[in-house]
Amino acid sequence: MKKLVAYITTGYPDLDFTEDAALALKEAGVDTLELGVPFSDPVADGPVIEKANLISLQNGFKMEHLLDVSEKIAAQIDTLWMGYFNPFYHRGLEKITQEAQDRRISGFIIPDLPHEEAISYKELFSSKNLALIDFVAPTDSKERIAQVISDAQKFIYLVAYTGITGTGKSEDLSRVIEHIRQVSQTDIYIGFGVNEKSAKSKAKDVDGVIVGSAFVSILLDDDTSYTEKITKIQNMARNIKEAINS
Repeated sequence: MKKLVAYITTGYPDLDFTEDAALALKEAGVDTLELGVPFSDPVADGPVIEKANLISLQNGFKMEHLLDVSEKIAAQIDTLWMGYFNPFYHRGLEKITQEAQDRRISGFIIPDLPHEEAISYKELFSSKNLALIDFVAPTDSKERIAQVISDAQKFIYLVAYTGITGTGKSEDLSRVIEHIRQVSQTDIYIGFGVNEKSAKSKAKDVDGVIVGSAFVSILLDDDTSYTEKITKIQNMARNIKEAINS
């Protein structure tokens, strides 16, 4: 059974909605939730997620809000914190990893933390039973891939194309997937540009898909009610889960 990871931005459109959306996605078959930590300069994200980030910050998002939401949902759905290094660093890595462990968070996705820097933090994360997800890009050499995923935990995040999320580009990843399989038995999940139309084809040779912008686009629609947004993201999640496993 191939897995579905769903991203939503904490605090958008509000904290109650984040909690309700998380649990609704669980009911719809989502295996893991990426709980996004709003940041003013989300360099790996496209305009959709960037907009949700900025609105959440404008509405007063604080790290304590992330902790509160996580306290309510992480026991019910496998939850990762997805965010940029700056907020985690300024809170203190010892502190934030302990807070994550206390709330049953299973790991972190930090797209702007280079592998060479991440190495020095792996022991800290591991000591708190937290995975620090590794990224592989289409441009990585065979040697680079072997280096980056030598101790990969939970899953390997395969970036579908170079650039930012949500643009829907397509690249031939067969070489990269083959190189990963040669050196690691860790599951491969593909992210960037995955939606209802592309999920089935993108999931063909991997173990799961990561969907973010497609869900957040629904949440950004001001003409859609609270209930309609929940229904739409549930339907999308069910459709994607069915597509990748058919």
